[in-house]
Amino acid sequence: MDMNDLKNSKAAVSTKTINKNDFDKKTDNIYEAISITAKRAVQINSEIKKELLEKLEEFATYSDSLEEVFENKEQIEVSKFYEKLPKPHALAVEEWLNDKIYFRNTEKEE
Repeated sequence: MDMNDLKNSKAAVSTKTINKNDFDKKTDNIYEAISITAKRAVQINSEIKKELLEKLEEFATYSDSLEEVFENKEQIEVSKFYEKLPKPHALAVEEWLNDKIYFRNTEKEE
């Protein structure tokens, strides 16, 4: 997932009600569906965090004194961009509802 995918995502930025029957249709188990999307949300969060830290590192300024704090305009703009993105759980739910998450039930395969 790259920044363009995040920008163009149609995931809700605020809370959105989802029909339970639509959400658990693929698994027939609401808890399994929530578990799958939660695991995907953790993956998305890790990807976003890694990307954000890399971008902030590009603009980092280091000083010898711990008391000195530099406000870097580019860092602030990057941070604001990431703050406005949909949250990882909303992105995961959107992927789940649009069949973009691959999952398999290992218990049924045995």
